[in-house]
Amino acid sequence: MTDADTTTPSIGFIGLGNMGGRMARCITAAGVPVLGFDTRAESISGAGADAAASAVDVVAASDVVLLSLPDSRVVEAIVYAEGFLDAVHDGQVIVDLSTSSPDSTRAIATKVAERGGVYLDAGISGGAAAAEKGTLTLMVGGDGDALEQVRSVLDHFSSTVFHCGESGAGHTVKLLNNFLNAVTLSATAEVMVAAKKAGLDLETVLDVINASSGVSFASLNRFPKIIHGDYLKGGLTNTLMLKDVTLYTQLVTSLGVASLNSAGPVASFGLARALGYADEISNTVVDAIGDISGGVRLHDPSHDGSDGAAADGAQEKETNA
Repeated sequence: MTDADTTTPSIGFIGLGNMGGRMARCITAAGVPVLGFDTRAESISGAGADAAASAVDVVAASDVVLLSLPDSRVVEAIVYAEGFLDAVHDGQVIVDLSTSSPDSTRAIATKVAERGGVYLDAGISGGAAAAEKGTLTLMVGGDGDALEQVRSVLDHFSSTVFHCGESGAGHTVKLLNNFLNAVTLSATAEVMVAAKKAGLDLETVLDVINASSGVSFASLNRFPKIIHGDYLKGGLTNTLMLKDVTLYTQLVTSLGVASLNSAGPVASFGLARALGYADEISNTVVDAIGDISGGVRLHDPSHDGSDGAAADGAQEKETNA
């Protein structure tokens, strides 16, 4: 981007699924045009973006390109496809909002730099609710000056941005954070199933946990909804959560760190996949654990007159990380 362009860069967005679509909508809702590409045309229009014919067209026409894709395999398929890197131009900043392998990220950053662009990795946290409200937390790796250059774009959908270090650092921090997310979600799910089978009042159990040392994001923000049949919208699917835990184990193995606590979430989200919850929000891991614990459900619709439709409708499938 030139000096004249820094305040109003042209923005492109590739991957307008569950998370990407919400982030793009935050930008377009502010009156800022976005050129978008997704394999599903309805996702582009739903985000309020103008449709591009291809990912290459987005790169060619944009000062800032945002990627929101499921994993490194998909990112690499797009970036290394014919024409993408050739379309990268001087001063362009590409921001990868996916959950990707840091090694893959660094390799792509090198290729983009060879063509005069900058590739930032920006892990995101906060889930679909924060994406919709524009209050995501971003953890960014790569050139700090480039981050400042695109901060006004990122501010449309984030409230907190951390510069974590060099290329790959953002995706590394994201994997560390997501592993803790996976551990606490799966462990809290197991505890709540046990509480249900023990005949305890689940609201009281959560009140105790949230006032005690067992407190977590899952106990504070997820299970108060789940026990009333609301599994929440969006968020990582069980498949994607398992993918993130697998990436974490690969990362710590490469660092020479023993991963003594990964077996729990691997087993839990692997179980959820095997029992048919693969493409449902990862909060349904509690139902998978309940299934093999005697058919336990935390919420009984007969107690509140609900027909369960709200819970079922909240279990949206997700295609992007």
